[in-house]
Amino acid sequence: MHHVSTASVEVAPGIRLWTEQRGPDDAPPLLLIMGAQASGLGWPDGLVDRLAAHHRVIRYDNRDTGRSPWAFDQRPYRVTDLAEDAVKVLDGLGIERAHVVGMSLGGMLAQLIVADHPDRVLSATLFGTCAMSTAPLVHPDGTVTPADQLPGIDPRVLEEWAKPVEDHGLEAELDRRVRHWELLSGGGIPFDADYFRDFERGIIEHTGHYGTTDAVSRADDSGMLRTEALAATEVPTLVLGAPAEPVFPPPHPAHMAHVINGARLVEIPGMGHALPPEVHGPLAEAILAHTLGMG
Repeated sequence: MHHVSTASVEVAPGIRLWTEQRGPDDAPPLLLIMGAQASGLGWPDGLVDRLAAHHRVIRYDNRDTGRSPWAFDQRPYRVTDLAEDAVKVLDGLGIERAHVVGMSLGGMLAQLIVADHPDRVLSATLFGTCAMSTAPLVHPDGTVTPADQLPGIDPRVLEEWAKPVEDHGLEAELDRRVRHWELLSGGGIPFDADYFRDFERGIIEHTGHYGTTDAVSRADDSGMLRTEALAATEVPTLVLGAPAEPVFPPPHPAHMAHVINGARLVEIPGMGHALPPEVHGPLAEAILAHTLGMG
């Protein structure tokens, strides 16, 4: 078990985010940025612990998740503000520069940080996300796919997202979340419903309730493109490809690796848009090879 400490960090007047650090205080810091509507506990312990063997790992609850304020209606924010929040988490914990790992919306926020605050980033790892760039994908054979013609979200996922979330009690909400994870998993790895049920039960216990929010989907998402900055970045960037990804299907990872300067692409076999135990080892290995092998 690693040394674990929690702290709340003020990112805006009256807005304090829950943060957790694990691993040696003197190890290189690694900031985990989760996706929309996902608590920091969306980063599974099995992955965090592997990373914490070599890093001071920070995970935190975005606004409107977990133990951070659920205040969008009183204090609306832009999606880009969430990237500034991540930098303010580093500020609040006294961290000058960190390795940054982002999944889903967290991967978009990580790109904004790479573009806007490169002096704060030791390296970036991105997955389950898409490029914050309008530059096209140029395939190895020279053919070109414009960014806006890359494949969209799997219709089954969109259909699930369109359903209203109704309160039928805790177990029914767990059923709904497990069904959602099964769709997000993408079928590349056998789905373990019990694992994801326990995982979500832990997030609900951490949060203190099983409510949900659509805050991020209502937030202003303009001003997120960083085409030129990403094409010129000197931040060492790793893109992890997920062959079973239903939200940002291939070739999104290849596109990111192409339009972000110097980015490398590594595939995690079977991975979709979920983090089952089968991917914790391969993911940690790929991330650590990037963060520790940087010379």
